[in-house]
Amino acid sequence: MSYTLKKLYHIDKDKYRQEYEKRFCCEDTVHIDFYIGDNQAFVCQSVEILNLIISIERTDKAVNKLYDCLPKKAITQFANRCLIDEIVLSNNIEGVHSTRKELNDILNDLSGNNKRQRFYGLVNKYKMLFSEDNIRIETCRDIRKIYDDIFLDEIKSTDSKNQPDGEIFRKSGVSVYSPTEREIHKGLCPEEKIISAMDSSLELLKNDKLDILIRIALFHYLFGYIHPFYDGNGRTSRFISSYLLSRELNHLIGYRISYTIKEHLNEYYKAFDVCNSPLNKGELTPFVEMFLKIIDISHKQLYSALEKRVNDLERYSLILKKLLSENSSAFNLYFVLVQATLFSNNGITVKELKQHFEISENTMRKMLRDIPKNLLVIDKNDREYHYLMNLSELDSFFHSTEFHKMDSSRNG
Repeated sequence: MSYTLKKLYHIDKDKYRQEYEKRFCCEDTVHIDFYIGDNQAFVCQSVEILNLIISIERTDKAVNKLYDCLPKKAITQFANRCLIDEIVLSNNIEGVHSTRKELNDILNDLSGNNKRQRFYGLVNKYKMLFSEDNIRIETCRDIRKIYDDIFLDEIKSTDSKNQPDGEIFRKSGVSVYSPTEREIHKGLCPEEKIISAMDSSLELLKNDKLDILIRIALFHYLFGYIHPFYDGNGRTSRFISSYLLSRELNHLIGYRISYTIKEHLNEYYKAFDVCNSPLNKGELTPFVEMFLKIIDISHKQLYSALEKRVNDLERYSLILKKLLSENSSAFNLYFVLVQATLFSNNGITVKELKQHFEISENTMRKMLRDIPKNLLVIDKNDREYHYLMNLSELDSFFHSTEFHKMDSSRNG
């Protein structure tokens, strides 16, 4: 839309009133059983929204086509890499410090032995986005369960005063502040109002007369407006959006949203600010447009990231075929190491390699020792060594005169 109602109010108050009536009464407008202040919430199904939905769906088809070309191991490695980045950035948006190493350690052992470890619940829940396991999001109790599984232990240990103290949510008021400590929003209160508003938001999420991507965007906004907890609202909301998107689009999109929000954080907060304002009269179109734009950008970035890796994997596969016999055990090992270098966060361990090839650890270690030292990279900054292929050395070999002479002689 050219102007938000909030902006139009400051330009021309007569046009502002006329435009509000026009938008609110338009036959394509969807009225929501929810009030923003004194105004009923509504969203105009604008041309921009419809174009963004089309763009997202087209990109999703392209992503799935690339996805289907990849080996399963590469997909798993890339998913884990994106999962860790997503959690780091989601935490970072809220000023919560986490490192890729600590998250990776948790991801490598989700047996339950580390349940007390910080971020265990968060990593475990995000891992579910890549599985067929369903998470119930139908009632207020479901929202509380998600929150408990992810954040309750963390909040108890860092600031016990911030854990929920109501029947389901919080019973006292809470405010949202800007980085300069200016109050920018007050969450709903008392708890009865929070529960009623959340029930309405969950009903909206189930309304299949409205496109699911619009519903996800609206629910994301309404969750932030309600602000049901003292702490952890942003991360809970982003997780729920990630989960819902992972069920509608390629699973990997669920591990990209916080990354894109972080890149467009000012626009993200501004959209909340505009729609929270009484001057915007309950219109949520600006937030939906912004959120769908973030999904669109995120999905296109995912496509580009996958496309580059798919092309690189094909190129290195050709190099290895010329360097080694295609069906040899050496070729298979080199190819897995190339995948780990392109798709993983920090390479692959001996344990993972021996499981993949179904051989003994001693045999696996001997095969690694047989790789020329200039081609193998060993990361020793962890409890286990991680192995990668030195791709720059492979590139150098590919461009060398000897390689092309060897290639010519084989073809001759």
